[in-house]
Amino acid sequence: MFQEEDYLTRCVVDTSARRFILYSHQGDEKIVDCERIEEFISVLEFCRSVLDEETLIYASPLVATAN
Repeated sequence: MFQEEDYLTRCVVDTSARRFILYSHQGDEKIVDCERIEEFISVLEFCRSVLDEETLIYASPLVATAN
């Protein structure tokens, strides 16, 4: 029997955590953590080359407030 494959609907780039959060059309979530900055940059460049602006989203950076 034919089984529908998942496809990517959103990729959230968290630059602070060097993480990519991938969402499928079925609601599944996958997290890709990059340990090295070079790895993060490579994955980011790949995502930019294959995904459109509506699919590739950047998370807001975390900023500390001074007290």
